[in-house]
Amino acid sequence: MKFYISSGFLKTREIVEIARAADELGYDGIGIPDHVVNLETLSTPYPYTKDGQRRWPPFTDWPDPWVLVGALTQVTTRLRFVTTVYVPAMRNPYSAAKAIGTAACLADGRVELGVGVGWCADEFALMEQRFEDRGKRTDEMLQLLAALWRPGWTEFDGRFYRTPRLEMEPTPPRIPVYVGGLSDTALRRAARHDGWIGDLIRTDRAIEVAGRLRALRAEKGLDMDDFTILTPLTDALTVADYQRAEDAGITGILTMPWMFYAGPDATLAEKVDGMRRFRKDLALDG
Repeated sequence: MKFYISSGFLKTREIVEIARAADELGYDGIGIPDHVVNLETLSTPYPYTKDGQRRWPPFTDWPDPWVLVGALTQVTTRLRFVTTVYVPAMRNPYSAAKAIGTAACLADGRVELGVGVGWCADEFALMEQRFEDRGKRTDEMLQLLAALWRPGWTEFDGRFYRTPRLEMEPTPPRIPVYVGGLSDTALRRAARHDGWIGDLIRTDRAIEVAGRLRALRAEKGLDMDDFTILTPLTDALTVADYQRAEDAGITGILTMPWMFYAGPDATLAEKVDGMRRFRKDLALDG
């Protein structure tokens, strides 16, 4: 099983040091969340809490994922970078393709694109992108991104995006796509791509999702070899817990190890110490 550090809600400069430490300690990757802005008031409630309130306070850092990846490539050698999650339908596809592709080139193939369709209609409006058809546009945009990342000339004639003959350089290494979401549509979208990326979820529910993804892949004649299931598990604490998840097909964990030792107000030194203790406690270093 792989272990990724979540960088959610950390100060931007602190993320650089966390990534450097994660690389040295042997973690597999770092998760990078995505919002362009944090609006003071919303027309729709936040969908991932019972009371509709956001999990973060105002003025929390939300660094641009691809600028951040470019910086992190300079202080790491093996750490992978996954977005948790990026919302492509909120962007112009050509700007997105250029930014993601450039970051993937700088990372020498260590970029993994975690995507979602998005939940914040207000943020879509601010970005001048339609909210109502975001799912269908996401599907088409992922096809267009793949075309733009191939070498040579590209043409694309879709329902939403029509691309004249062009080329976009630099051509990045292959970028695997992991899809987030729990709806049937989201899981079917994930099954068509390289993996599924989860939000805070209990192990039993994650195991159910893994089983559903296995069935959806089988319907298409696809196996689970090289298919990634990467998620935080809210109730996994012991080696046995993680082993049970791995046995069920969960391939990677997103975690903030310092939360187990020093809590949410940990200093940078305490965060790094928690990362070190976590690996030792789970015998991840042999």
